[in-house]
Amino acid sequence: MTNLNVLVLRAAGTNCDQETCFAFEQAGATARTVHVNRLIAEPKLLHDYQILVVPGGFSYGDDVAAGRILANQLIHHFRDMVREFIDADKLVLGICNGFQVLVKSGLLPGGNHNGNGLNTTITYNDSGKFEDRWVWLEPGTDKCVFITPGRRIYLPIAHGEGKVCFAEDTVLEQVKQQGQVAFRYVDRDGRFGDYPVNPNGSIDHIAGLCDATGRVMGLMPHPERFIHKTHHPRWTREPIEDPDGLTIFQNAVNYFT
Repeated sequence: MTNLNVLVLRAAGTNCDQETCFAFEQAGATARTVHVNRLIAEPKLLHDYQILVVPGGFSYGDDVAAGRILANQLIHHFRDMVREFIDADKLVLGICNGFQVLVKSGLLPGGNHNGNGLNTTITYNDSGKFEDRWVWLEPGTDKCVFITPGRRIYLPIAHGEGKVCFAEDTVLEQVKQQGQVAFRYVDRDGRFGDYPVNPNGSIDHIAGLCDATGRVMGLMPHPERFIHKTHHPRWTREPIEDPDGLTIFQNAVNYFT
């Protein structure tokens, strides 16, 4: 496929949409921001795209809970359409607030979860404050198309509600058995650790999840903020090869090309 189109969904409070478009364009795709109200009015627009992205920011000011209002819109206006989108072998990516939206709409971790009976959520950081730092991530699966298997990556986070929680241990075990843990927080050497290695207290150190197909992924860190070597906080002192964040967007594009 030579003309790969990416829809970056935005709403009031979204503030990472343009950076996400730029990241996909650097990976070789054509990206466009579309307001949620436009998609509600013209739902068939989604048929023209191969990748749907819910970017970072603070949709609707996170007034009820992070991502909850946009998740409700997705549930009530687009749920069946997005499911058809996924079933058509297309991709969905949620970044930070977008990850919160995918979880609170039931698209992640997927399966039998739905917006009326969620048993997975993302809540307030254990630190009790907004966390703005760089973190190391270890891939937790080789089934997710966004991930380069075995590649530990370094990305920035910026969130106040990033702790992934499960209502029951059985839900976590199912997610692990199905290979749905996309990334875990680790240190530079790949070891698990308490705060600040795990910056929010996320259960099982989870930084990202994918669905059972491997074509829907959400993560709390921001890959769109590290797509050029100069984005790295130590780029003048350390040799930077291909930027870690860009690999996620390139892998998505490569899935089709």
